[in-house]
Amino acid sequence: MELLPEEMTTIWSCTNEKCNGWMRDNFVFLIQPICVQCHSFMEKSEKMLPVLENTSPNQTKH
Repeated sequence: MELLPEEMTTIWSCTNEKCNGWMRDNFVFLIQPICVQCHSFMEKSEKMLPVLENTSPNQTKH
């Protein structure tokens, strides 16, 4: 199995301690996203993740 290159990635993490929801910042469409699993607020943090590019032409934050 091939190892994928990883880098520190900006993510949004759910603030609800009972939820483990998170998403990559470059896949978020809102300036302040809401957790899709529990609908709580999210906060920015970082996580070591495989490199992944978002090539969507619709990647603008509202």
